[in-house]
Amino acid sequence: MEIKKVGVVGCGLMGSGIAQVCAQAGYDVTVSETEQAYLDKGVESIGKFLAKSVEKGKLSAEERDATLGRIRGTTDMRDLSESDLVIEAVPERLDLKKKIFTDLDVSCQARTILASNTSGFSILELGLLRNVLTRLSACTSSTLYR
Repeated sequence: MEIKKVGVVGCGLMGSGIAQVCAQAGYDVTVSETEQAYLDKGVESIGKFLAKSVEKGKLSAEERDATLGRIRGTTDMRDLSESDLVIEAVPERLDLKKKIFTDLDVSCQARTILASNTSGFSILELGLLRNVLTRLSACTSSTLYR
C-alpha cells in the first residue's frame, strides 16, 4: 500500500515534530488536537522551526511554504479517517491511548496503519483491543528518518 496521507493524533512537542517531518517528506498531513488552542500552538511551533531552518539556509522559503501547505489541523479526530497511516503522539497514559486506538479503529478504514509513538507501554498493551492488534505498529522518531 502506498502511503499518501498521514494523520497525527496530538500536536504537542512530539506530535508537531512528527507532523513536520512527514510534511517535509511530501505527505499530506492532518494533525488533530483536543482543543484549538493546543492545535494553534503546535502548528505555530512548526512554523517557527521551519522559519529558523530558512534563516540558517537549511531550507528554502518555498520548501517552508510547501511544507506548511501540506499540514492541516483539526479538533475532530474523525477527520483522520481517510489517512493511510495514523501516528498517535499523546501523553503516556494507557487509558487515553487505548481510547484513541478504539476510536481510530472505528473511524479509520481497515487498510489504515495505526502506529504509536509510545515510549512507556508495550505495543501489545495498546493493541489488546478489537481489531487493532492486526494493524498496530510502534513508531519512534528514529524510524521516521529512515
